[in-house]
Amino acid sequence: MRETITVTLPEGMKSAIDEVTRKEGISPAELVTQALEEYLFLRRFRLLRERMVQKAQGQGILTDEDVFDRVS
Repeated sequence: MRETITVTLPEGMKSAIDEVTRKEGISPAELVTQALEEYLFLRRFRLLRERMVQKAQGQGILTDEDVFDRVS
């Protein structure tokens, strides 16, 4: 099921969206959906990375070399 939201954009962003959607051959809704999916994915990744870095530091893993030493 699809849901609708309304957003207010900064000046000029609508014309930038129109240009990108015209060049990409997609609708503004598709562009916004793709952008939000990417944002949410990256947000989850950053949060997971932050937790893993804290856990690794607690085990004395501070550098790429420390990681390499543990896995090789």
